[in-house]
Amino acid sequence: MADDAGPRALCAREPRVPAERLVAEMVPPPRFDSVRFDTYNPDPAQPSQAEAVTVLSGFAAGLGGAHASGAGKKRWFARKPAAPAGPRGVYLDGGYGVGKTHLLASLWHATPAEPALKAFGTFVELTNLVGALGFQQTVQTLGGHRLLCIDEFELDDPGDTVLVSSLLSRLVEQGVALAATSNTLPGKLGEGRFAAADFLREIQGLSAHFRPLRIDGQDYRHRGLPEAPAPFSDEQVAKAAYATEGASLDDFPGLLEHLARVHPSRYGALTDGITAVCLTDVGPVPDQSTALRLVVLADRLYDREVPVLASGVPFDRLFSEDMLNGGYRKKYFRAISRLTALARDAKPLVSQ
Repeated sequence: MADDAGPRALCAREPRVPAERLVAEMVPPPRFDSVRFDTYNPDPAQPSQAEAVTVLSGFAAGLGGAHASGAGKKRWFARKPAAPAGPRGVYLDGGYGVGKTHLLASLWHATPAEPALKAFGTFVELTNLVGALGFQQTVQTLGGHRLLCIDEFELDDPGDTVLVSSLLSRLVEQGVALAATSNTLPGKLGEGRFAAADFLREIQGLSAHFRPLRIDGQDYRHRGLPEAPAPFSDEQVAKAAYATEGASLDDFPGLLEHLARVHPSRYGALTDGITAVCLTDVGPVPDQSTALRLVVLADRLYDREVPVLASGVPFDRLFSEDMLNGGYRKKYFRAISRLTALARDAKPLVSQ
């Protein structure tokens, strides 16, 4: 049943997100609420996938003891505990859509600690947290955790990489276990499959704390699935927006302008309560700054399983050839893959 007031507009929203919410939301996104190791379906043709489940299950079980820093019970004359034996981190090394986030979220769920002692977020969300709390406060906030999971570790921004590497070094000193994923750039190390060498080089002194787990496979979002539906007409998109309760309706160029006025850390809040995003006049993004903001929005929509119905050009034509061949290309390929999946999800809205 449609909302009597008609569809909402993302362009009319200017959310304010307190720092406390950034911390509280460091849990697996709604799309991964119910995933577990036993809901991951390894590809029989890729034995590394089943091996990753076995290794990560054991890693989670090993985190069930007392916090390595002795958190939980304070003793007046306790000696500083010895560093845990073996790597205190795992790095899931694979390409797009092989289920790395599913496995990372499963590790979070399987780790025997209360949710307040586990954190899960993307690399961007972690840098946003540091920006909101400050470096020292972030160390204090996360230092008592059992586990920190970082999805989509970004290797293309040297400044942020150094910042997060420094943060992780401080957390490791306090006994926090780490888990991370990232994607290599397409065209490198086996056509975009493996990034372990890049990752371990960029985090420098932390490399000894990580065990790389190579996960082979193809993008499950395209494995046996039909191609993304062609864009619909403006009239079809608008009609679906009015017929779908909780849907938003925006002109794509106007939305891109609005995203420039909203900090990316608020893009999740921008979509609060939205059941479907309907966009008219979708076209190629004009510049790289705009494209990177769109990537963040695509990530937040994908995390929340919000279908995207659009008119205009297909999503694989959003980014120019220069962008797809440039330094941020991994982000653009990820956005195309995720928006394609959300476009499939939106197709039934037109037939309502």
